[in-house]
Amino acid sequence: MRLFSRYCQIGVFLLIASPFAIAETDVISPNEAATMRVKNHAVIVDVRENDDWNEHQIHGAIHIPLSQLNARLAELEPYKNHPVITQCQAGLRSAQAQLILKAAGFSKVYLMNGGIQAWHSQGFVTE
Repeated sequence: MRLFSRYCQIGVFLLIASPFAIAETDVISPNEAATMRVKNHAVIVDVRENDDWNEHQIHGAIHIPLSQLNARLAELEPYKNHPVITQCQAGLRSAQAQLILKAAGFSKVYLMNGGIQAWHSQGFVTE
């Protein structure tokens, strides 16, 4: 039940029996995301739309709007066996992106809880 309540907080409802359900260990904080970028060479995939991306973005993030993710999966193929962190504005779209990437065979996909809003609130800078 802990898994269900965690995702209700960010507005994502998942079937626990789903083979692509998000485990609580697949959700990381902005601090953990920043650490993983450096230590594990993780890539951040920003799935916000162009207007949000143009306002500010995390340095080095790859921008693929959620609406284009399925069509542009090939661009992420080099990262299929590396840590990939999905990020959006607050967490809802990145959870959807995480499920898409897992279904496409990406093995290490993490959701940055709270999105870029949480990134800012923890004092990290953007471009």
